[in-house]
Amino acid sequence: MDKLAVDPEELEAIILSHAHMDHTGSLHPILDKVSHQIPLVVHPDAFLYPRFLEGKDGSLRRFPRTLVREDLVRKNVELLENKTPTLILNETFLVTGEIERTTAFEKGMPNALIERDGNLEPDPIKDDQALVMHLKDRGLVVISGCSHTGIVNTVGYAKKLTGVEKIHAVLGGFHLSGVFFEKILDQTISELKALSPEVIVPMHCTGRKAMEQFSREFPSAFVLNSVGSKITLH
Repeated sequence: MDKLAVDPEELEAIILSHAHMDHTGSLHPILDKVSHQIPLVVHPDAFLYPRFLEGKDGSLRRFPRTLVREDLVRKNVELLENKTPTLILNETFLVTGEIERTTAFEKGMPNALIERDGNLEPDPIKDDQALVMHLKDRGLVVISGCSHTGIVNTVGYAKKLTGVEKIHAVLGGFHLSGVFFEKILDQTISELKALSPEVIVPMHCTGRKAMEQFSREFPSAFVLNSVGSKITLH
C-alpha cells in the first residue's frame, strides 16, 4: 500500500472473503493505520478454528489463526458479522454472505478439513463470500476472493440476489489451479461464456494454466493483472 500510495485513512469499509491467512494476514497492520471507525464485514464461520489442509500422505497442515473475534472487537471497527447478504456504503455494494451451491461440478476444496468437538470433518468453507455492485447501464460487477464455492455459483448467486441478469465484469480468484480443479476448467469456462461478461479478470488462485485458457477463450474480455494493477470500470 505504501509503494502504491494507497492511504489507509481513505478506506471506507473492509470485506473479508474468508478466513484463510492469505486473505486475512495483513488485516491488523492495516487496522492499526486507520484512525476512524470502519465497517468490517465477515461471515461468522471465519472465526472457526482449527482448520487444516490434508496432504496426499494423510499429513495435516494447520492454518495459522489470524482472526479472533475478541481482538477485532477491541479494534476501531464496526463488526458486521452476517451469514446473509449485507449492503454497505449507502447500499451501493452488496456482500453476498454465504453463497448457494447449485452447480453439480463445483465441489469445494476436497482436502480442506475443520475440527469440531474434537473430530475432523470436511470444511465446506461457508465463510467464502463475494462483493457485488450494479454498474448503471452495464450490468453486475462480481469480485470474488477465492471462489471456494465455485466462481459459477458465485456469479449465479449474485444474479439471484440482485435480480440483474447482465454480467459486466467478473474479477478475483477462481480457484482453478492444480489437477483436481483443472478437471472442471472447461465446464467453468463454458458456463461463464454463456454469461458473456465484457470484462473478466482471473487472479490469485486461478492458476497459470487456467489463466492462459481464459485468455484464449475470452480474447476481448480477458484482462491480465498483477499486484498494483488498476482496473477502472465505467
